[in-house]
Formats: sequence, C-alpha cells, structure tokens
Amino acid sequence: MLEKVVIANRGEIALRILRACKELGIKTVAVHSSADRELKHVLLADQTVCIGPAPSAKSYLNIPAIIAAAEVTGADAIHPGYGFLSENADFAEQVERSGFTFIGPTAEVIRLMGDKVSAINAMKKAGVPCVPGSNGPVGSDMKKNKEIAKRIGYPVIIKASGGGGGRGMRVVRNETALEESIAMTKAEAKAAFNNDMVYMEKYLENPRHIEIQVLADTHGNAIYLAERDCSMQRRHQKVVEEAPAPGITEELRRDIGTRCAKACIEIGYRGAGTFEFLYENGEFYFIEMNTRIQVEHPVTEMITGVDLVKEQLRIAAGLPLSIKQENIKVRGHALECRINAEDPQNFLPSPGKVTHLHSPGGLGVRWDSHVYGGYTVPPHYDSMIAKLITYGDTREVAIRRMQNALSETIIEGIKTNIPLHELILNDENFQQGGTNIHYLEKKLGMHD
Repeated sequence: MLEKVVIANRGEIALRILRACKELGIKTVAVHSSADRELKHVLLADQTVCIGPAPSAKSYLNIPAIIAAAEVTGADAIHPGYGFLSENADFAEQVERSGFTFIGPTAEVIRLMGDKVSAINAMKKAGVPCVPGSNGPVGSDMKKNKEIAKRIGYPVIIKASGGGGGRGMRVVRNETALEESIAMTKAEAKAAFNNDMVYMEKYLENPRHIEIQVLADTHGNAIYLAERDCSMQRRHQKVVEEAPAPGITEELRRDIGTRCAKACIEIGYRGAGTFEFLYENGEFYFIEMNTRIQVEHPVTEMITGVDLVKEQLRIAAGLPLSIKQENIKVRGHALECRINAEDPQNFLPSPGKVTHLHSPGGLGVRWDSHVYGGYTVPPHYDSMIAKLITYGDTREVAIRRMQNALSETIIEGIKTNIPLHELILNDENFQQGGTNIHYLEKKLGMHD
C-alpha cells in the first residue's frame, strides 16, 4: 500500500481523500495556499506545506511547488482530486517522471481523452455509441461542411475541440447560418483555448445527462458501477445529481456499462473514471470522459457500497480491484445537492465568514463539507462549500430525506443556494423523474 500521499487539492474533496487515506493507514500531506491555512483537512493532515499565495495559478496550479512538496515530505504519491490539475496530462507526466505515483490514469490516456476529437474516435473504435458528427475537425471547404451537416441532420452544434465548461459551442438550425457559425466558433476557440479546431455534431433537443462510473486496475480488470443522472444543470454546471437514473432498465445499464468497461481495457485506463452521455429516446451518445474522481461520486457510493476513493488509492498502489462486476448490486436511491456560497437569486458568489453552522443528520443523510462555524469562505476559488447526500430504499424516500435535510441545514453569515435546491426538490416534474438538461434553466426563466 502507498505510505504517504500528497493531497493536491482543497475543500471538501481534499477532506474526502484524507478520510480514505486514514482508513487505509496512509499518511497525508496537505498542500495549501496562504488563504487556506484554516481548511479542515489542513488542520487534520500529518504534514502541511504552503505552496503559494491565494490565486490558484500561483498555488494549486503550480506544478513545481506541488512536486517539491512531495519531495521534501518524502511522499510516494499525489492525488489530484477534481478540478485544478486533475486532468492535466503534463502534471501527470511530471509527477511520474519525478518518481512519484500519480493517482489517476497515465498522461497518455489523459491526453487521448482530453481532446474531444481523439476521445470520440477512440470510443467509436471501442464500440461506445457516439453522437453522429463530422468524425474529425471541420475544414474550410463549405460545400463539404454543408454535406456533413445534411448527413447528420439539423440542428447541428459546432464545438471547439479544446473547449469545455460550456464555452466554444454554437447551435446551427439551418444551412444559411452554417458558414458564419463555423467562423465565429473558430475565432472564439482560438481566443479562449489557443486552438481553433472545431467539429460538428448532431444537436439533441431535449437530452438527459447520464454518466457511467468505471474503475479499472493495472491487471486488466475493469468494472462499471451503474449510472448517475446529472440533468439538473444551470449554465452547463450540475446542481442536483442522482443514482440510479430514473427509467434506465437493468438491460440498458448492462449494455452501456459493459461497453464502457471494455473501452477502459482497450485504451489502457487505470483508476476511477466517468463516461458522460447524452441520452434521448432510449439511445446513449458519448460526449466526453472525465479521467478523475467526480464531484457527484457519493451517490454511486451510496447505491453500491463501494468506496471509490479507497479504490483509487488501491489501484495506484498496484493492487487489483477489490470487487468483481458480479458483486456490484444497485440498492436503493441516492441524491446529491451541491451547496454553493452564492446568492440564490442572481447566483453571484457570496464569500465571507460562516458565523453559524448546523449540518443535517439522520438515517441516510451524508454531509461532505470542509466548512465549520467560524470558517471564512475565501473569494478565490469555486463557490461549492458542501455536498448534501441522501439515501433511501426508494427514490421517494431519498427525496423526502433530502427535503428534511435541506430544511434542517443552517448556514449563517453567507448566502447559499439552499432555496434553489428546495425549489427543485418540490418541483412536480423533478419528483416524477427524467427531466432533461434544459429543464432547470427553463424553470428559472433563463432559457431562450
């Protein structure tokens, strides 16, 4: 087993990694910015190293500082969490080159899956269903581009190959708008990502966002751990997630899950990962793979009983998976609400001191948070301060427990988006299950 792990992250995921390390008897090193001295996991870690000032570019994204921290503390591995450097192939490469274990896939696989075009090609080859598209970058031959769009069928979407987070994409509903849309997306992609490569895909009008969690070891084993529904989104950011996805049959799950596990073996994947799909009219369409642990991993843990972070650590230590596919049983239902320090009306961040905090409890309630009474939420990072997860034998029970837990939660001194979660949980269509990715924005009057 690994002996000492550097946790190259902050907030609730850093605390989550620390807990898993402690359970496995692994010593921990918390690296932190000067603004994060009072973080919960920093106070609990075996060793701490300040890696720079508050801005992430000078601390959590500072590769030499993180590697130096691993060197001075005598660590043997680095866990990147999610966000920051978790999907940075150069970071993974430098970690391994410096003689440490990167807790995640190889740099090669991160690169392959990080570029949308190469990822889609790899998935097609592995038999994972993809959105019909241009099968590669769109060139400057407009006659050819119009033929491609016709073959795919309007509406189509033009996407930047290096894009993400909802940037660098444009929907085209007819041929007349095609040329201008391609030119505009290229210019936008060049400015935002310094890469003007764009590709074309079918635009699905009302899809759901469904993703498959996978684990793969270095011994040729790969398994899938059911699916999550993350369709409740605002500006391409997930707000509420659940597992399993309403309306997905065991047969559908087995078919798509088996393909994802097979794809892991084909691309030489190791660690925890997630295949993200758009799902419409009974069909799955691959959009991207996240080569890291995800924010919403707890809902999968609740319904399968598998500790995904502990599995990540075991895999990184070179051990085989501790579970086999036939032992994975989906039981009950779980929901997760992302609690953000933000104004529930205009969604502007609301950093500041938490003067009073009462976290919810009870059977089937899980509170993943680094925040405590007296803690000051800094203005420099993502606004998520907690994840509230509930579990029940049925979806109805999980929803009822979430409603209770939200009403019990008291966070004073800053504003939070708890009122938004209460609005969603009380929504009739959400309660029925299966709402699409545009639903929340339409409800909030944000959708054109």
